[in-house]
Amino acid sequence: MAHEPESAAVRAYEHIRDGIIEGRYETGEMLGESGLAAELSMSRTPIRAALVRLQEEQWITVYPKRGALVKGLSDRAISDLSDTRYILESAAVQRADGSQIAALTAMLTEQIAEQQAALEAQDVHRFVDLTTAFHRSFVEVCGNQVLLELSDRLADRQRYMLFKLEARLLEQCQLILDEHRELVHSLQAGDPARFAESLRKHINDVHTERVAPLSKLP
Repeated sequence: MAHEPESAAVRAYEHIRDGIIEGRYETGEMLGESGLAAELSMSRTPIRAALVRLQEEQWITVYPKRGALVKGLSDRAISDLSDTRYILESAAVQRADGSQIAALTAMLTEQIAEQQAALEAQDVHRFVDLTTAFHRSFVEVCGNQVLLELSDRLADRQRYMLFKLEARLLEQCQLILDEHRELVHSLQAGDPARFAESLRKHINDVHTERVAPLSKLP
């Protein structure tokens, strides 16, 4: 049926994308259509469709008859992502009214408790998902769907950044949580300048101070 190849292509896309994000496919690795088809027990047609989509999203570069090269994120892309996330999250919070901020801080407090539980269980995947949701809440609060769509497009790159920390992620989780608590405290204090500065430092530290230097390690 017509929907079957499309479903296979989506499944292939999600599998390969998650493999790149979670580090199963490493930056610089060449992925072959035949190998991916065997791995996923499907034909090469949906694999090819998935690779086209991933190239459009700049995760890979496809070389005809050779395969797909995993790109990852360059230092410049990491810096640009940091700037863009700060602009989106801070702008959304600025547009929220008092009742929205109160609801936001209550939600964030619950999310931090869940993050702490994930850390104590050493569940890295759940911690990453909760961290992504935590930052999405900043954009969601003001009800601007365009801002939310833009933020959602960056979510996979945020997940990639966290998984890029690899074994260091568990070491960084408590620090990330402490920074999340500071963001909530600044909102509760009604101090937008403190929130903006804390958010800028938090995003910049995760992106440029903790992740970007890893690309220079042997």
